[in-house]
Amino acid sequence: MATIRPFKGIVYSTDKVGDPAQVVTPPYDVISGDEQQVFYDRHPHNVIRLILGKSSGRDTAADNPHTRAAATYRRWLADGILRQDPAPAFYLTSVEFPFVAGTRTRLGLIARVVLEPFEKGIVLPHEQTYSAIKTERLGLMKACHTNFSPIFSIYPDQGSVLAFLQKAIADVPPDMDFRDDRGHRHRLWRITDPALQGLISAQIQALPIFIADGHHRYETALAYRDWAAATLPGLTAEHPANFIMMYLASMADPGLIILPTHRLLTRISPMAAATFDERARKFFYVRVFPFDRGNFEAVQTTFLNELETAAAQNGIGALLKNRAEFLLLTLKPGVMAQYSGQADAPELNALDVTVLTRVVLIELLGFAQADLDDKALIGYSSDAREALAAVVEGSCEAGFILNPTRMTQVKQIAEKGLVMPHKSTFFYPKVITGQVLNSLLPER
Repeated sequence: MATIRPFKGIVYSTDKVGDPAQVVTPPYDVISGDEQQVFYDRHPHNVIRLILGKSSGRDTAADNPHTRAAATYRRWLADGILRQDPAPAFYLTSVEFPFVAGTRTRLGLIARVVLEPFEKGIVLPHEQTYSAIKTERLGLMKACHTNFSPIFSIYPDQGSVLAFLQKAIADVPPDMDFRDDRGHRHRLWRITDPALQGLISAQIQALPIFIADGHHRYETALAYRDWAAATLPGLTAEHPANFIMMYLASMADPGLIILPTHRLLTRISPMAAATFDERARKFFYVRVFPFDRGNFEAVQTTFLNELETAAAQNGIGALLKNRAEFLLLTLKPGVMAQYSGQADAPELNALDVTVLTRVVLIELLGFAQADLDDKALIGYSSDAREALAAVVEGSCEAGFILNPTRMTQVKQIAEKGLVMPHKSTFFYPKVITGQVLNSLLPER
């Protein structure tokens, strides 16, 4: 059973910073170098200075992005730019955003959750992580002793918890209301009534929690807790280091969207490219969609529609550089049992990203295991048309288009203690950073 607690969040003082839209950002790991500079220039108190500081060729152990973030954070607290709320609260947020032909809204409850090792089966992961990222994030956490961004987590729900939360804020004006760069509307309500807090905790803590986004930060928080237990005096069970700030969303929420993460390859061998179609037919049924400059958009639309139709057959779309044809690859029966290397995990074998990795990247293109972690070799995009345009324009050698991983697959794999390959899911929209922060030190 998960332990869910309200907490005294640290928030921006709007009388000092103005519009919250000027100081928030997406999570650090989806911010490009150009976007980092945009946020730096936008406002002197933008949270970018805390979550993704600039590096310098003169950085030292005593003066680096993490130590500068800590100094900035302390200064903002002293100057009242940031302040801690006087009463413990759950922070219920909503994000309203356009999707397909309409508008969706997703609710998320920001709370403190007791850190639990994955093997206890209370908080469950679904994706692999990389040690280098965790090491970097741990350095920031040790310097600042704060969660700057909540872990995006989800819980199974038949809709009753979601309805309860919706009722809790019905006709209540939000404490925060702004639109981000994409035009998404963000609202926040503080829930400070202890009786209501107790009802919310009782409903959610009986459910398993699945990490949707933020695996690296969760594992970093576990490492920080162990470090704190060894170095900080008085680490009781109630010490904030034993908790993590989470954003909790219901699986029943129609605003909970999973987008695919398409792969963009910057390098493949000329031989592999020249023989790709022929060799692919060993593993896939291959349909070809020729196009020219005049009908590109129409053919692309047909191709993407057909790819969506082939979702149940592990359909994968492909486009190779200097080729005027889209390829739709549909997996032949029995292939994964022979080539996956994971015959005892049918839930993993059923994932499109597993098929892509094992059959296309390794068997067809000859990638080694180390290549799969090479950011210079494999790029990612959640926009199929953007990914295909990158191939057409020549900025990459090949693009592989996937259907999204389904919510049922995320749940099944996490419950069985399995983990998907990296970048198997893209939960959309990302949880905004800067609405609420969580101190990992006891209140003075």
